[in-house]
Amino acid sequence: MTTASETQPPVVQLTGASRVYGTRATAVRALDDVDIAFPAGSWTAVMGPSGSGKSTLLHCAAGLERVTAGSVAIAGREITNASDAELTELRRTVVGFVFQTFNLIGSLTAEQNVAMPLRLAGRKPQRREVHEVLDAVGLADRRGHRPRELSGGQQQRVAIARAMVTKPAVLFADEPTGALDTKAARDVLALMRSMVDERGQTTIMVTHDPSAAASADRVVFLSDGRLIDRLERPSTRQVAQRLAQLEG
Repeated sequence: MTTASETQPPVVQLTGASRVYGTRATAVRALDDVDIAFPAGSWTAVMGPSGSGKSTLLHCAAGLERVTAGSVAIAGREITNASDAELTELRRTVVGFVFQTFNLIGSLTAEQNVAMPLRLAGRKPQRREVHEVLDAVGLADRRGHRPRELSGGQQQRVAIARAMVTKPAVLFADEPTGALDTKAARDVLALMRSMVDERGQTTIMVTHDPSAAASADRVVFLSDGRLIDRLERPSTRQVAQRLAQLEG
């Protein structure tokens, strides 16, 4: 069944995308002729066995790595042959990143960490816009706290606020709950779900956790660098069963 988000132009599109590491006898094809579109306002989880190419897919889709063949477009911009300067500008303004390791600067407060992407983009952060995203992730009372004064779940919410402050067209998340306990992970996933539902935030997430994947609108599965299956709004059990089949 086609969802409302799938009737809109995709925010990210890979066409015939391949990524090869090494040459000749040592060549490894991490992505193999992948065609996939990520609809606006949707949340896609990417899963697969270890070495299946899911992180490579995320990195190529985000412009962190270049495809060896095929094309990649973000927010209507063809980035396949973009210069390094163009890719840097795109990563600062069009995409947001959230990783398993929070990558917060320990000497800065939550407010200062969130403001950093604006400074890197050459903008003077406005206190109102920084406070707005911290309020949105439930940390209005933690603005002046440094990372060591925050729990793991709170640090990840600061990282999400930092990714959101530039109002990115797409949010890329690489194992965002991997370092969190069960309750903190549940809270972060609920926050990400609300960003999709209430703000229309396009989100692409790599995860190995079936519970996290089941929070998304769809789950796509990779094996040996190829997209081999997808599930729409699956249960945790359905995701776990499909992943077990691939790993088996």
